[in-house]
Amino acid sequence: MTICNLTNQHCVPCEGGVDPIDRNAANTYLEDLPGWTISDEGKMIFRRFEFKGFLGTISFINAMAWLVNKENHHPDFSAGYNFCEVGFTTHAIDGLSENDFICAAKVSALIV
Repeated sequence: MTICNLTNQHCVPCEGGVDPIDRNAANTYLEDLPGWTISDEGKMIFRRFEFKGFLGTISFINAMAWLVNKENHHPDFSAGYNFCEVGFTTHAIDGLSENDFICAAKVSALIV
């Protein structure tokens, strides 16, 4: 699966009842998502985005909010003057789903 394929997909609602993606599969997805890493416990992927100033950061956050809301799959994030740290996990399964990687690819594409 490439980042191009992921950005062309849409999230599927996840209400639980499925197993999370295992670390090996997650690492395969991450091969196509430069800058994203997996948490130590393997339940979240995250990336830090850096900007030249506050306006760039806020513009990114607004674009990300619009994009992920459209997918109905929302990240955890924190921000400061010139950065935004974004993390995706699927809370309903307490781990990673394909939705996390789809949204990560789409958020990354905002920077290209």
